[in-house]
Amino acid sequence: MSDPGMDELIAAILEGDCAEAVSHVERLRGRGVSAEQIVIHGVDAAMSTLDAKCTLEEFNLLEIMLAGRAVMEVAKFLHPVGAAKAGAKGTVVIGTLEGDIHDLGKNILKMVLTGKGYHVVDCGKDCPLQRLVEVAEREHPLAIGISGLITPVIPLVRKVRDQLIPRGLGGVKIIAGGAALKQSSSGGLNVDFVAETAFDSLRYLDELTRGRK
Repeated sequence: MSDPGMDELIAAILEGDCAEAVSHVERLRGRGVSAEQIVIHGVDAAMSTLDAKCTLEEFNLLEIMLAGRAVMEVAKFLHPVGAAKAGAKGTVVIGTLEGDIHDLGKNILKMVLTGKGYHVVDCGKDCPLQRLVEVAEREHPLAIGISGLITPVIPLVRKVRDQLIPRGLGGVKIIAGGAALKQSSSGGLNVDFVAETAFDSLRYLDELTRGRK
């Protein structure tokens, strides 16, 4: 998607300029650009640039923090918490598993799902598998969403279902997403669905909730 406004949004996010990023989003929305297109072609594109810089070690922590703050301000603007009745559609437990300290993608998913009426329980980043499973046992969610940017977490992802079954949670759906996980298949990860974007996860969950009515 070639759009100067989108390029300006990406630049503002990478510069960590929260106010400028939100202003660009306001202008894009005013022109009729959907929230989904802004996230996919703006926010995700900026995150991909950050991911590449992390891989090449061409970054500093302040840069990542500022960009992350800008991403979250954009996500809050597009999907404000409380815009929909919280929990109306069901509960989703999300987390980034132990060893992975990246959480921008997870946070965007949280904002998108919350804004669309799901109750989201966030286990945070670098989350031990045991904690994720214990939270799921407590919450009895519709689904668990796992974000992964680095490949070392893949073996942990494959263990999630086996940890759920003995607790009577075999029916809980498992969604995987993030740079490392979306390169694999649902069978390869032992999950129910692999999402390219937060909106893929949303559509999958909406299909589940429609099927339960």
